[in-house]
Amino acid sequence: MNLPKFLMGDNTDCPNDIFVIHTEFPRFIINLVDDEIEWLEDFQGEDQDELEIQVATLIEEASAFYDREMKLYEEE
Repeated sequence: MNLPKFLMGDNTDCPNDIFVIHTEFPRFIINLVDDEIEWLEDFQGEDQDELEIQVATLIEEASAFYDREMKLYEEE
């Protein structure tokens, strides 16, 4: 199965939250309401340094994905 790079997540227990799931390494779930990230990977040493460099870009990509999806929903 080929998964898209990003998926939207929804949960009625958290009605005010906006979750985006990043399915590629490094896998994570971000809540776009407060930019809180839950990492689905274990990082150590050099991985941690590389991750810090990528975080800002990944957050921007997740936000752009959400904005694009919302625009497509509005057009339907």
